[in-house]
This record gives sequence, C-alpha cells and structure tokens, in this order.
Amino acid sequence: MNIELNGINFRYEIDGPADGESDAPWIMFSNSLTTDVAMWDGEVAQLKDRYRILRYDTRGHGQSGSSSGPYSFAMLAEDAVALMDHVGIGKAHFVGLSLGGMTGLYMAIHHAERLLSLASCDARAWSPPDYIDAWVGRMAVAREKGMEALVEPTIERWFTAPFRADPASAPVLDAVREMIRETAVDGYNGCAEALRAHDERAGLAGISMPCLFMTGSEDTSTPPECAQEMAAAVPGAECVIVTPASHISNIENPDVYDAALFAHLERAA
Repeated sequence: MNIELNGINFRYEIDGPADGESDAPWIMFSNSLTTDVAMWDGEVAQLKDRYRILRYDTRGHGQSGSSSGPYSFAMLAEDAVALMDHVGIGKAHFVGLSLGGMTGLYMAIHHAERLLSLASCDARAWSPPDYIDAWVGRMAVAREKGMEALVEPTIERWFTAPFRADPASAPVLDAVREMIRETAVDGYNGCAEALRAHDERAGLAGISMPCLFMTGSEDTSTPPECAQEMAAAVPGAECVIVTPASHISNIENPDVYDAALFAHLERAA
C-alpha cells in the first residue's frame, strides 16, 4: 500500500487480523539504513497471528519516496507518527533496528504517548566523533559513485565472516545487496546526516515504558557497550547481546534475536 504523508509517498504493509476482527495490539517495525520492509519478513511470519503489524519503508528507502537532505530523527519520527495516524493506531509496540532503532529511541523520548514498548536494536543513543567521521566518507562515495559502490563494504560491516562464507547465507546476502542498491542516494545521505547529528542521552532516564536494547556481539557500528549503556540509563530496561551476529542481528541470528524480542513483547503485554 502507498500513501502520501509529509510530502513523501510512503510504502507500508499491514499484517495480522483484519481491522475490526481483533483487539490484538499493534507492532510497528522500522527498517535499518539501506533496507526495506522485507528485513522483517521472518518476525512478521511468526507474529501476525497474535498482533496487528505495521511496517514501512523509511523515507528514501525501498519503495518510499525521498527528499533532499539533511534528515533528522525528528523528521523520521514525524513520518512514523503520521503513518500511525493514517492507519488509525493510537499506541504500538515499536521495533526498530539501526536507523529504525534510533527512530524508535527518539519516539520513546519525544512521542512516548504513542508507544506501548520499545525494542531498539543495533542502535546507539549518540554519535561519537569516530562514528560521525565514518559517515563523511560513505556519503561522498554515494554521491560520487552511487549505491553500488557501497554494497560490498556494507555487507562486510553488517555480517560476520563465517556467516558471509556459509553457502546457505548466499540468498539472504543477495537479497540484502539488492535492498542496498535500491536505496535512493538522497535517502541514504539524508538519513546519514540524521545519524551524524544524533544525541538522545539526556532523555534516556525519562523513558518509562518497557524497553529492550539488543545488539550483535560483533557489531562494530553499534557495539555491545552501546546497548548496555542505554539499558543502564533507562529504568527497568533489558539488554540482550545476540551471539554470534554483527549489525543486522535479526537476519544473521534469528533464533536468538526472535526469542529475545518475543519474550520482550510478552512481558510488555
């Protein structure tokens, strides 16, 4: 499905019981940088009998339109709220990974009245200098050479060497490569600017909803200490380190990731 909101044509999908047939709670899934709604296929397949599910392509990703940057997490959160309003969702469990996890963190601080719980995965509360600097080079590559030049470097950062070397992983990795290629350069660089300017540390202690912070044990972009520090700052939050996994932990190690996520959702209920 598609809808124009905030000047952008958004692609979104709804799964689970039809409207009016169930009072099941809503879950909203938000994708990582350079992926789309398909990154959540495994989770949706297991949850759609118990939850109503909204997932969408972030601005500048997948089949959603892009705008010139820079973007901000205030903008990305406003997109999420507008989609919730369009669908008629008052409150939802929010599950995001990487860019989506940071969008969820912003939502939990600035739009807390719209969330039942937060699962912020492979994310971080702020952007230190080395993290900021890394985006400068990637943005230049996207502008000068296009998204194809970022495909293999991104795959190497996102997945561990054993996972990449396993022949059984080839179809999964090829699907992720295609998602990266399909990301608009404006969308990539716009979201990269949001990532570079990100700092929500001051709001962590004020989060009162059930929270799960989760990351891959070998994630170099958002390492375990990022999840551990956020969990320590948010009252009652839980922290799970997905082992083994790198950045896209739900795809690399779905058994561990899903078990932790589903337990979090049950506790939040």
